Amino acid sequence: MEKHTLGFDTLQVHAGQHPDSETRSRCVPIYQTAAYSFRDAADASALFALEKTGNIYSRLTNPTNDVLEQRMAALDGGVGALAMASGHAAIFNTILNLAGAGDEIVSSICIYGGAVNLLGVTLGRLGIRTQFVDPDDLQAWEDAVTEKTRAFFVEVVGNPNANLADLAKIAEIAHRHGVPLIVDSTVTTPYLIRPFAHGADIAVYSATKFLGGHGTSVGGIVVDSGNFSFLDNPRFPLYNQPDPSYHGAVFARDFGNAAFILRLRTCLLRDGGACLSPFNAFLILQGVETLSLRMRQHSANALAVAAFLEKQPEVKAVHYPGLASSPYYALAQKYLPKGAGAVFTCELAGGREAAVRFIDALRLFSIVANVGDVRSLVIHPGTTTHGQLSDTQLAQSGIAPGTVRFSIGIEDPEDLLDDLKQALAKSAL
Repeated sequence: MEKHTLGFDTLQVHAGQHPDSETRSRCVPIYQTAAYSFRDAADASALFALEKTGNIYSRLTNPTNDVLEQRMAALDGGVGALAMASGHAAIFNTILNLAGAGDEIVSSICIYGGAVNLLGVTLGRLGIRTQFVDPDDLQAWEDAVTEKTRAFFVEVVGNPNANLADLAKIAEIAHRHGVPLIVDSTVTTPYLIRPFAHGADIAVYSATKFLGGHGTSVGGIVVDSGNFSFLDNPRFPLYNQPDPSYHGAVFARDFGNAAFILRLRTCLLRDGGACLSPFNAFLILQGVETLSLRMRQHSANALAVAAFLEKQPEVKAVHYPGLASSPYYALAQKYLPKGAGAVFTCELAGGREAAVRFIDALRLFSIVANVGDVRSLVIHPGTTTHGQLSDTQLAQSGIAPGTVRFSIGIEDPEDLLDDLKQALAKSAL
C-alpha cells in the first residue's frame, strides 16, 4: 500500500516530534541544557567522529531545536535543516559554507538593506565579492557569472517593494553554471511557496518573522533541498577534499545529498557558534503550529489594504504582486497561488514629508523595524531598514523618498482601513 503523504497543516503541528519518552509530554519540551551525558567513552568518541548521530553540546544540537529543524525540513521538502541565532546568521553561514576569500556571489539588489551590507561590505572584507543585479534581468544573472562564482542569492519576494523573482528561470541559469541557488523565503514561508519545487537548492529564513509570528524571538533557519550535487564539482573543493578537522572525511563523497547541511552544522556552527537558544526554538515552534492559518489571514488582509491604497489620491503607486495591476501579477499566479504575502510598499505622492506625516498619524499600525508580526507594522525604509544604502542603491532597489513599507497583520481588515484613511488625510495637510 502506498504510504499516505501528510498535508501541510498536519506537518506544521506534528512533524519532527513524538511525545517525550520519559515524561510523555505531548508538547515539545524546552531542553535548556548546555551538554549531554554519554553512555560511555566509546559512545562519546563515535559521536565526535560523526560515526553516529546524537547530542554532544547545545552549540551543535539540541532536542528542542531538532524538532524545529525536522519540522522545517518537512514543510519545505528538504533533506535537513539547521536552526541558527538569527536570519543574518543563516545567510552569513550559508555563504561561508560555499565560498571563501577570492570567491564571488551573484545577488539580487532588491533585498533587505541589512543583507546588502552583509553581502556587499562584510563579506567583501573577508574577500568574498558580491555582484548585485536586477533580479528581473535574466541576462544580468548570466553575465555576472565568472569562474569564481559560488552561488546565486535572491529573495522570493523582495524587501521592501515586493518584487517577485522568477525562481525557475534564475535556477536554470545557476545550475547551467554549476552553482546552487539560495532563496530567502522569509516573507513567503513554506506555506505560500516551497522554493525547492521551483529549482532552489537552499532556503533561508529569518524565523523572527512569520515563522514565529509574534515578534518575541530572534532566530534563523537554513533548509537544504539535497538536490545540488557537490561531488566532483570543481567549484567546491571544500566538499571534495579531505577535511582535516574530521580525520580526512570528504563531505561530498561520504555524506551524499546531506553534505551541505551536515557541513554547515559540523564546521560552521561548530566554529562560529551562532546557535539558536532552545527557548527561542520553543517559541518559534508555537508560531509554526499555526503558520498556515496566519499566512492566509496575512495575505487576505494585505490584498485588501493594497487594493484600498491603490485607489487613494494621496498614493502615487502600490507595489504588491497580488494586485492585477502589478507587473508581477502573472508570476504571483504561478508561484504564489495561496496568496502574495503581507509585506509590500506604497509611494506617497507628497514624497518624504508626506510619508513621515502618514506614518506618524497611524494609530493601529506600529512603527517597527521588523515584519511578520501578527500586528500590522509600518516603516520608512529609505531612512531606516535601507538607510545605509547609497542613493544609487536605493534607486536600483526601487525605494523612493515617499516609499512606505507595510507588514500587514491579522487584525480585522476594516479596522486597518479606517486607520489608513485617517492617516492619509493627515499626510496631505
